[in-house]
Amino acid sequence: MGLKKFIVTTTINSPTLATRKFAEMKDWTLVVVGDTKTPHLEYKDNEELDCVYLSPSIQETIDRDLSDSIGWKSIQRRNIGFLYAYNQGADIVATVDDDNIPYDDWGKNLLIGQTIECDLYEPSQNVFDPLSVTNTPDIWHRGFPIDLLGKRHEVEYKGKVKRKVLVQADLWDGDPDIDAMARLTMKPIVKYNVEKPYCSNKIAPFNSQNTFLAREVLPYYAVLPHVGRMDDIWGSYILQYYFPNSVIYNKASVYQDRNVQDLVTNLEKEIIGYRNTYDFINNLEKYMHNLPEDARHFYKTYMKAYK
Repeated sequence: MGLKKFIVTTTINSPTLATRKFAEMKDWTLVVVGDTKTPHLEYKDNEELDCVYLSPSIQETIDRDLSDSIGWKSIQRRNIGFLYAYNQGADIVATVDDDNIPYDDWGKNLLIGQTIECDLYEPSQNVFDPLSVTNTPDIWHRGFPIDLLGKRHEVEYKGKVKRKVLVQADLWDGDPDIDAMARLTMKPIVKYNVEKPYCSNKIAPFNSQNTFLAREVLPYYAVLPHVGRMDDIWGSYILQYYFPNSVIYNKASVYQDRNVQDLVTNLEKEIIGYRNTYDFINNLEKYMHNLPEDARHFYKTYMKAYK
């Protein structure tokens, strides 16, 4: 039998072009996690959309305590989808957003579970910006500590290294995943020229919009509620605390046609990261203590749900 592969997303929108394309992926099961504003009938029993739809009522039967710890009107509902996929025996979970339109080769060059040779970069600081070594050096990955922006280009290429891949973070053409501060000032539309996987020997941010996860990391990776737009980013740092040197970055496999968002509101939701991410990374062994109380309660509930 082949690997059991799941795609997990959450949405309050009608099925988008991206959602429809993901639903058509052969050998993948699409899980759509609904919220209170989701048009449920457009997903439930939709013969034209091949997906598993987790309505709010179904989510509460999966794990009521976890559901309560997340809250509603929250993009972090996707954590219920991670747990569902895990309980269904998923070997690989792809976490995606409904505005990331997959290319034809999406998911076809999976490296999860393999030991591969990739280009290794070593930054002068203790955190690596994965965009600093691409053809878009003027922008930085959302969640990179702004305290280190002036030093993020201090990176040395160290040659090839072998790495067992537990997280494959594919890049995204179009509207990249950057801080609201950078988006407000630069408004970039990008086309990445990355062709080979690369990695770092230091911790680095990855997101939940186009990333593949091995089964063994799922109990440790969560999109954290109650921390604003640091939700998936701080989750990525925590995962790397448990699984160091497990992440590789790979070529763009989606085009992001970004949903309309209020950039000033996004900026406000990132303030917690501007103020705290640097210290959060430098004290990862105390991550539980450094999370806000509601986020700490959620993460304990999340880990318990897998046991």
